[in-house]
Amino acid sequence: MNNKKYNIVVDYIGITFGCALIAFALNFFLKPHTIAPGGVTGLAIIIEKLTGLPIDITNLVFNIPLFLMGSVVLGKAFGFKTAFATVTLSGFIRLFIIIFGKGAMITHDLLLATIYGGIVLGLGLGIVFRFGATTGGTDLAGAILNRRFPSFSIAKIMMLLDLMVVTFAGIVDRNIETSLYSVIALYILVKLADFIVEGLNYAKAFYIICNNPQEVGEKILQELGRGVTSLYGRGLYTGNKRDVLLCVVNRVEVAKLKQLVYDMDDKAFIMVTTVHEVLGEGFKEIKK
Repeated sequence: MNNKKYNIVVDYIGITFGCALIAFALNFFLKPHTIAPGGVTGLAIIIEKLTGLPIDITNLVFNIPLFLMGSVVLGKAFGFKTAFATVTLSGFIRLFIIIFGKGAMITHDLLLATIYGGIVLGLGLGIVFRFGATTGGTDLAGAILNRRFPSFSIAKIMMLLDLMVVTFAGIVDRNIETSLYSVIALYILVKLADFIVEGLNYAKAFYIICNNPQEVGEKILQELGRGVTSLYGRGLYTGNKRDVLLCVVNRVEVAKLKQLVYDMDDKAFIMVTTVHEVLGEGFKEIKK
């Protein structure tokens, strides 16, 4: 099996595992307590509460038109994995209902169900995202609407749609606490999904303005073994031309780089920003 086929197989195994986790969180933590942490799955939980229509059916009914529109707007390559994830998720939801029953739950404690439901759902979503798919829902709807209304970012559209679902959950359950717990679950799953996607590959980018950029740059190369790029800069007030050093390091090297710079120039100006992903030599290998 060549590398391309192997990567495709690994992707679909990862997506399948992620969908199993999502279905587990929905069936055993969130659905029994009407906790609807946004998205189409959250809306499906609410509809089941109102009509008794199973969430696996509702999930497919809502996501099929989204998938078809997404394939047209976003391209077919994006759509295949998302279609697989959507069908697989509904399949796992149905499988768990068949095996364990419709009303199965792990805990009767609402707070525990919220926290652990958010954790498991976030893990599942993060894994699905990590392998290049989505489960449909508000992320796909957000991407589609963003093409039609580019002034609204995908994140803002998703936030608005999720907020509507969370609010609706409280109205249907006739309990404002349901909405509040749904917000907690939504926050946990978003943070955890982001962490899974970005992993531990956070890095820090240093912009350094100092009086001896050549010496500082050489010291960084010698002490840390990190590449340094010299950018052209000019002070608007003084008009003086200055070199601005750009260096990206991992989190472990942050304190050492600060100390190194200030040891050589205690009046240096340093700006540090978080970099969510770095590809290339010394960091994450670029996948071919």
